Formats: sequence, C-alpha cells, structure tokens
Amino acid sequence: MVFEIKQTEKAAPLFEGWQETLIWSSLQKVMGTIYGDSAEEPTAAMSLVGDFSFYAGKPNRELVLFKPRMIPIMVPQNQAWAELIEDCYGEKVKKVTRYAIKKEPDVFDREKLRAAAASVPEGYRLQMMDEALFLRCKEIQWCRDWVSQYENYAMYRKYGLGAVILKEGEPVSGASSYTGYIGGIEIEIDTREDCRRKGLAYICAARLILECLDRGWYPSWDAQNLWSVALAGKLGYHFDREYTAYMRVR
Repeated sequence: MVFEIKQTEKAAPLFEGWQETLIWSSLQKVMGTIYGDSAEEPTAAMSLVGDFSFYAGKPNRELVLFKPRMIPIMVPQNQAWAELIEDCYGEKVKKVTRYAIKKEPDVFDREKLRAAAASVPEGYRLQMMDEALFLRCKEIQWCRDWVSQYENYAMYRKYGLGAVILKEGEPVSGASSYTGYIGGIEIEIDTREDCRRKGLAYICAARLILECLDRGWYPSWDAQNLWSVALAGKLGYHFDREYTAYMRVR
C-alpha cells in the first residue's frame, strides 16, 4: 500500500543529502506531498511537487506506479530506482539528462547583476510580480509555471517572488519562483517566442536574484538544458553535475 506521510520528518532521512529544493518544499509542508510505503516508518518515499516526483529509499514498485495525478517528470535517487521506473513504464517514458547547479549563497556579483537589471531595452518595462500580474500569468499558457504552484496571491507573496518584463502591457519574459521553500525559491524562467534572443531572460533573472538576496532567500537554479546552464553561468552560478530524469511521453 501507499500512504500519505503527513509527519514529513519521518521521511526526511530517506532524502538526506539530496540538494533539491522541491523536495525541501514538500518536507517543510510549504507545497507538495510526501508518499511512502508506511506513514510511520517508511523505507521508501516519493516527494510529489508540481510536475516532478522524486523517489528515495528502498526501491518500491507500488510507489513508482502510484500516481494520484499525472506526473510528467520522475527523478530517481539512484540507478536502482531508475531501472525500476524503466521496468514499470517502458516506452511510456523517455530518459533525459538534466543539469544540477551548485548552491553557493555567496557567489553572486551584485554590481554586475544591478547593471544587468538596469539594461532593459527601449519599449520594454521591468516590474516585480504583483497581484494583477500574478492573475494574468495564470491565464497565459506559456508562462503559467511562474505562478501555477501557488493557490493564490497570498501564498505567492509569502513563498514566491518574480520579475517580469512587459511589452505593451503584456508579459513577454520573466523569472519567477516555480516553487518556494523556507529560505528560498526554485527559479522558473522563460521568454515569449517572438521576444527571444534579446537578453530579456538575463535581465529578469538578475533582478530576481537581487531581490532574493535582499530578502535573505536563496535563488536556486536547476537546468533543463545546456542553454539554461549557460545562462546560469552568466549570472554567477556554477555547474555541479548531470543527473537522470524520466519524462512521460504518453
């Protein structure tokens, strides 16, 4: 059987050492849910947050097959979990490589980031996410993930933060918190297709990082592709390692 683990500290040892803020969000009960093979003494656990599920502890087939809702991205703790995911889903999943970025709180060059944040091109306007923009982003498919994990703006104000560039009153690029945890956010960044290759994402990310640092929050970055790794490097982050994930394809 699969159980929801409401006393999340009981599952915390299974995830120990995993530097993934989405897991921290669920363990801290900020957002997401922890499931396991036992509510009291789990030997296997799954952290389900947004579009991601993370598997830790002793590989458990029932837990891998358990899907309270559609989960596009599955992340195994080790090779044994990876092999179990492949065995359970076969051609229904695609093995992909993601890129972990080091978490280094004192690595940022604030002057460089301030210069970047001030370099907004003519015809564009940079602003921090407010309630009106929060609600507007929820309506726009390409940038919904800036706000989609937050039930309402009150929750976003408490655990989220975002910087958005507008053109003619509409968001065209932004860096916002995909998820939040106590002490920081996980950055989600995107630019509308017709406004790419103008440096807008870099500007938004620079402003967001500065705002996080002013609050004493850590702006965590995890890269889906090498473009994201390169942008992170430009902002002051350093590459850590590649890791395996599985994407549902059908």
